[in-house]
Amino acid sequence: MLKMLLPIDGSTACNNAVSQFIELLGWYKEAPEIHLLNVQFPFHGDVSLFVDQESIKQYHLDEGLKDLNKARELLDQAGIAYQYHVVVGDAAKMIVQFATEHACDQIVIGPRGLGTVQGLLLGSVASKLIHLSPIPILLIK
Repeated sequence: MLKMLLPIDGSTACNNAVSQFIELLGWYKEAPEIHLLNVQFPFHGDVSLFVDQESIKQYHLDEGLKDLNKARELLDQAGIAYQYHVVVGDAAKMIVQFATEHACDQIVIGPRGLGTVQGLLLGSVASKLIHLSPIPILLIK
């Protein structure tokens, strides 16, 4: 069974890519194992001096679940099984790390999302992934 990783940032472009991916599932002989991954940006500075680690962890989880909400809803409506994960760090590096550690066969992303550089033909995270990932990437518009 193929393992597919769908990085999810909660953007409209990302949710459109999930919708398109659902339509493309007929390409595969059998339904792939799908993992949704949301990467939260870490706090900068000395936030931990003022807020305990458990509260920070809960904040990242809550925000990640908000970002995953629409993608999960789309997959649930289509009756497609998936697992979801929320991690903290640099988006491109964490996506590659997760995909490698979980032996994913493909990373499926939209060409643009909520990256720091908007308005480019190819978003900054997608561009970094293409350079960093040893795992094939499927860009879905």
